[in-house]
Amino acid sequence: MRVRKLTFAALAVAAGLSLTACQNGEDDPGQGAPPAASGAASASGGSGSGGADQGAGKDSDGKGSGGQGTAAGTGSDVNGKVGKCRTDELEITASDSTVGGDTEGTVAVQLKNGGGRDCVLSGYAGVDLKTSSGSLSAERTGEKSTPMTLKDGKSVYFGISYPVNESGGSGVRVTGLVVTPPDETKSVTLDWPGAATLPVTDGSGSQVKVGPMGSAGQGEG
Repeated sequence: MRVRKLTFAALAVAAGLSLTACQNGEDDPGQGAPPAASGAASASGGSGSGGADQGAGKDSDGKGSGGQGTAAGTGSDVNGKVGKCRTDELEITASDSTVGGDTEGTVAVQLKNGGGRDCVLSGYAGVDLKTSSGSLSAERTGEKSTPMTLKDGKSVYFGISYPVNESGGSGVRVTGLVVTPPDETKSVTLDWPGAATLPVTDGSGSQVKVGPMGSAGQGEG
C-alpha cells in the first residue's frame, strides 16, 4: 500500500508540474497575441493609408471630389482653356451704320463681353430679319473668319448689309432682328435700326448679307 501511495503521490506531483508547464506555455501565446493584434492594426492602417493615397490620386486626376477637380471649376474655364462666348454673357446691340451715298444699307451689330471672363468668338453669327412676309435669313459674305479672344468688357462688331428700297413701293416691312452668336443656339431679338423696308425680290436668294466677327464698326475694342 505504501508503494502505491508513493506512486500516486509522485504521479500527482508530476501532474502538477505538467499543469504548470502547460499554463506557462499558454501564457507565451497570450503574451505574443498583442504584437499579432498590433500587426493586424498596422496592416489595416496601411490599407487605410493606401486607400487615402489612392483617393488623393483620383483627386489629382480630377476624378475625385476635391483637389484639382474643384480648382478646374473655379478658373476662367476648365483646364485653363478659354471657352466660347455664351449668349447670356454677351450684351448685343444694333445700330444703323449706313454712310450717305452707299448703294446698300448697313447695320452694325455690337457684341460686348459682360460675362466676367475672357471668351472666344469664331465665325459668323446667325442673323434673321423678321418681316411682314415672314422670317428672312441673312447669307454669309464668305469673308475669311479668324477666331478671336474677346476680353472681358471689350466689344466686337460685325456688319449686316441689305439693299435699299428705291422702288417707290411699300416693299417688305422689317419688324425685328434676331441674332444668334457663333456656335450658340440661344438667340436675342432686337429692334431693327435700318431702313423700314426692303425691296421686293423674285425670291432667287437672300438679299441680306452678314459678315464675320470684326467685319464692321471698330473691330475689337
